[in-house]
Amino acid sequence: MPALTPDAIRTLTETLADLTDYLRENPDPAQALALVEPLLDEYKGLPAQFADTLRALARAIQENPDTPRTTQGDLLITELRTAAWELADQHTLHYVLDDLRDLNGSSPASEQESCLCR
Repeated sequence: MPALTPDAIRTLTETLADLTDYLRENPDPAQALALVEPLLDEYKGLPAQFADTLRALARAIQENPDTPRTTQGDLLITELRTAAWELADQHTLHYVLDDLRDLNGSSPASEQESCLCR
């Protein structure tokens, strides 16, 4: 795996900001759903991945021998873990996509085809 850099993570957040801007322009719903679908995947989507990231950060800080062992530090690590649980609870958002597809009469296959045609 290539080394991660703050710039690589900034690129990721800029891409998400671009997606948000695009969605604010009222795109075709099928196209919008197709673009958002990977972000809300039950296992690899943002809620699950970011929850795992926060848990890994908490563990890395807690297990680092240079981290001061203080009540404040313990509270901050607990806050990271609590946020991770709250994010993980959002993994069910992929069901919302299914319901939105049904509402708009589109299927994942037709969404992929519309993405390829553009």
